[in-house]
Order: sequence, then C-alpha cells, then structure tokens
Amino acid sequence: MSVFSEDQVQALAVALNHAEKTGVQIEHFSKRFPGMTIEDGYRINRAWMALKKSEGRTVIGHKIGLTSRAMQRSSQIDEPDYGTLLDDMLFTCTEGVVLDIPFKKFIAPRVEVELAFVLKKALHGPHITRADVLDATDYVTPAIEIIDSRIEQFDRHTKVMRKVFDTISDNAANGGIVMGAKKVDPKTTNLPWCGAVLSQNGVVEETGLAAGVQGHPAIGVAWLANKLAPWGEHLEVGEIVLAGSFTKPVPAAVGDVFDADYGALGCLKFKFV
Repeated sequence: MSVFSEDQVQALAVALNHAEKTGVQIEHFSKRFPGMTIEDGYRINRAWMALKKSEGRTVIGHKIGLTSRAMQRSSQIDEPDYGTLLDDMLFTCTEGVVLDIPFKKFIAPRVEVELAFVLKKALHGPHITRADVLDATDYVTPAIEIIDSRIEQFDRHTKVMRKVFDTISDNAANGGIVMGAKKVDPKTTNLPWCGAVLSQNGVVEETGLAAGVQGHPAIGVAWLANKLAPWGEHLEVGEIVLAGSFTKPVPAAVGDVFDADYGALGCLKFKFV
C-alpha cells in the first residue's frame, strides 16, 4: 500500500530529475520516509518517467534488475525490480569499432553484461510464461546495461546501502544501454548457455552465463510482463527488454575501454570519454 500523497510523489520525481541533470546525488528516500513501500517506489518512478516524456523522451522498452544471484548479492537485496528504457539511453555499436560514450551523461556509471529481448508481439500479463516470451520475441541480442545512481548507493553519513524502494524510485538504477552485436533466434539458441567475458582496459573483470538469470533469461521477461499487469500496462511490440545481468557491476571512469565478448554472438566495445 502506498503511503505518499500525489504531491509527495511528484516532488520526489522532480528531485530525481534535478539530480540527473545536475549530476549531484540525493539522499535515500527510504531514510527520509521510513514508511515508504514498494508501491511508492514505483509511483515515484512512473512520475519521473512521465516528467521525462513531457520533456520529449520516448519509451523504447524496459529493464529488469536484481534477478540474478550475482546482482542480488552485490546489492544486498533479494527482490527483483524493473525500470523504463528511454530513447536517449540507447548507444549502438558497430562491429570492430570502439564506441565513444560521454561520461558526463552519468553520475557513477557501472557496467553489466546482459541479453536483450526485442519483441514482435505484445505481452499482456498476468499469466505470461517463458514459452509465451520465446514465441513473442523477434530476436535476442547481447546488451550492456550502464547502471547509474541518482540516489546515492551508500548513505553519505551512515554508509548504509540504499533499499530496494530507493532503487525502484531511481528507475531501477538504469542509465544507458549498449547494443549492436548479433541477433539470434530465441527458439534455436541455447540462451542459458550464452556467455560473455567482460574486459576493462584489457583486463578480464567478469565472466558469466545467462543461466545466472533465474536459470533462463526469458523467465525474467515473463516476470516483468506479469508485474506490469496490475498497473494496467504491458510489453509492447518492438520494445527492448533487458533480461537482467549475469555478472556483477564493474565501475567505470573516464577513459575506460570495455570489451564484452559474447563469443558467437559478437562483441560490444566502447569507451567512456
């Protein structure tokens, strides 16, 4: 149950928007409002996304967070969340070329390895299954999520980690996505065994398999479609859905070069400039 008034929701959405534009993080909402609920988090997030759409942004998909064991351990949270992907978050690589990504677009960027589902059919919950997801998917492709924190990850005074309510409010920590590698058929590709090696400045930092996302990455997409249903929402045709990270996030700095090698599915190479 929500405990925030509509005015409070709008005020906190404005605060998130201001934090993103100025690059100055804000303190945990859950600290200021101890009675905050998950529903409040999603209400704030929706209000923020509505604000961004009023500024000219368009929705291109959704992301799922905290679905893998690696991410849950990293975040000290055991509940998945989801957020919205907007048009200005997408960066597209070209094979063999290192893509420049402006560091100033982010506050505290970290890099995660994922698979993205691009839909050819809409998915309406609440009874979507993994088979439904595979049937509705046009193709699956490697994707990097650049996560970010408009709400500080650790409290500036107590060093306590933010709670899931804060992460949800903060658009599930999404900042950007990188795509541009090969596209594969979800029905003929062994998705759980799709893996990646993530290198930073020539050093391997993370490796993982997509099986780390609940055993099969399509499970998370089904979960998302079903979670959207009570809000009267669904996954649209053409949407990109990030299925969840199967590695721990790697912090990025200006000048860092990343190479995500997905083997037969290709590579994503980019540099923060």
